Amino acid sequence: MTGLAALTTAPEGVVLAAEDLSMFGTDPWWLVVIKAVFCFAFLMVTVLFSIVWERKVVAWMQLRVGPNRNGPWGMLQSLADGIKLMLKEDVIVKRADKVVYILAPIVAAIPAFMAIAVIPFGPADNQVSIFGHRTTMQLTDLPIAMLYILAVASVGIYGLVLAGWSSGSTYPLLGGLRSCAQMISYEIAMGAAFASVFLYSGSMSTSAIVEAQADRWFVILLPVSFIIYIITMVGETNRAPFDMPESEGDLVGGFNTEYSSIKFAMFMLAEYVNMVTVSAVSVTLFLGGWRAPYPVSTFWEGANQGWWPMLWFVIKVQLLLFFFIWLRGTLPRVRYDQLMKLGWKVLIPVSVVWLMLVATVRALRNEGYDFSRIVLYVGAAVIAILLISFVVDMFRDRKRRTEVEEAGPEPAFDPMAGGFPVPPLPGQSLPPVPRRTPRRERELVVSGGPDTQSDGNASDGKEAGGV
Repeated sequence: MTGLAALTTAPEGVVLAAEDLSMFGTDPWWLVVIKAVFCFAFLMVTVLFSIVWERKVVAWMQLRVGPNRNGPWGMLQSLADGIKLMLKEDVIVKRADKVVYILAPIVAAIPAFMAIAVIPFGPADNQVSIFGHRTTMQLTDLPIAMLYILAVASVGIYGLVLAGWSSGSTYPLLGGLRSCAQMISYEIAMGAAFASVFLYSGSMSTSAIVEAQADRWFVILLPVSFIIYIITMVGETNRAPFDMPESEGDLVGGFNTEYSSIKFAMFMLAEYVNMVTVSAVSVTLFLGGWRAPYPVSTFWEGANQGWWPMLWFVIKVQLLLFFFIWLRGTLPRVRYDQLMKLGWKVLIPVSVVWLMLVATVRALRNEGYDFSRIVLYVGAAVIAILLISFVVDMFRDRKRRTEVEEAGPEPAFDPMAGGFPVPPLPGQSLPPVPRRTPRRERELVVSGGPDTQSDGNASDGKEAGGV
């Protein structure tokens, strides 16, 4: 109830965030180019650092050394890997659709860079000086900036699907289909988590959403939305434990199996850039964006002025990237049916119910109801839903038992019915494995004993005993 209490006791003025976007779109063209190059460089440098950091952290978790040859402490390992990939032979498989096969890595990489354009690195009202010109620490902003991010993220999945289809091979095709199904499953829950933020902030502009978190971050006000988004962002980026589109255990490499050289590097680049992008979106929506954390902002008035907001933003992004690395080094890969079940049967219902709860609380709050009455209404609704679900489950179980009794015993499960072994479905069990007839236990022969003595001399016996 902590999030609900914070949601209902928030001041009235925070319901709608002011959308003053007049400071965007007034920069000269050369300054726009500089800011665009900075966004590109920020993503590239963060990706190079993240690859080394991931290998170092996972090595630390597994009591290994990690890369330590290229550069001081191995910090140039990712740069060396990139140069190596660019110098490798560029192979195009014979059965591939060459045009789509070449365009797929480009389609996957370009949208990954586009979402950073609307992410604020600093407050809009605190402009910094770049070559004597005052400008905001954000490339641009839109009244529907979050819809732009969702649209760009949806376009990027086409690269993976087309890569799997155009390779002319079975495993890449399966990996591309898995990417498509995974994106559909997790984008719905992600959109519902975004909608809760929109309802509370009253805006889809990224700068306005950060401004709405001046008093309290949305991770405190909307904890369920934050948890849902954290899970969905891992699924969206195809990272462990949700890296099913490229699982080497059953798909060899997934959608990028038939790729090499620079095209393979672009897929890897798109994955890590997407990690940085979803982390930046999470910081913007739930972790206060560029704002300094609570202890710092209380005793330092200039923590959110000048260039300091960029430092707090980068630190928060790096903490979320560490979360990605931590998951990869800790959790095993889930099965594909578990992945789909989590997306459709858990995340989507929970996100929709939470969205309805947030909308109800905001509507009651806007009507002037006090906190105690809102808690009473919401609690009564939750208890009524639980009672109804209990009654429905009770009658459904009774009906299911009746049908089972009338149908009689089910036929035994035959794993070889289709000509090849298949695993049992939920509710089925494998037949008992017939045991072999126990063999007669062999009598142990002591080395050097009389049974090992040959007809020759004693040395032959010792040699036989030694063998």
